[in-house]
Amino acid sequence: LGWKFYDADDYHSPENKKKMAEGVPLNDEDRIPWLCALHDILRREDSCRQDAILACSALKKMYRCVLVSGASAIESNQPEQPGENAALKILFVHLDGPIDIIAGRLKKRRGHFMPSELLKSQFDTLEPPSAPENFITVSLEKSLPEIVLEIQRAIFQG
Repeated sequence: LGWKFYDADDYHSPENKKKMAEGVPLNDEDRIPWLCALHDILRREDSCRQDAILACSALKKMYRCVLVSGASAIESNQPEQPGENAALKILFVHLDGPIDIIAGRLKKRRGHFMPSELLKSQFDTLEPPSAPENFITVSLEKSLPEIVLEIQRAIFQG
């Protein structure tokens, strides 16, 4: 697509990375500053009219609201109304698949701070997107080219 790509894992604090490396799941308190920083990146790109892709485990609805609206979403748990700080237009892509497929992929990763043992805690935390969130669900059981094509179709059908 020629869009900027950001991996949210690159923006975790050293404390969050250490915690995960030790097998301790992150909590909301750990994640909120990270999500606010990611929102700021997306806001900056939007202000420059630059499309971007962010790979992020936005596991809860509240986390996705923070990505869309920033820190103001924490209290309201809803995106901001249109106006001076209008909510970002984000299409969330929920990559959905059985835990065993994801675990297999995690075990193949090398040099990453999050051990595969934390996967269950992520599944336990997961709140899959639902209406009225702007999202699509794509099965991880499809081939990579099929996944990419499905996402591209959703973006351009907008």
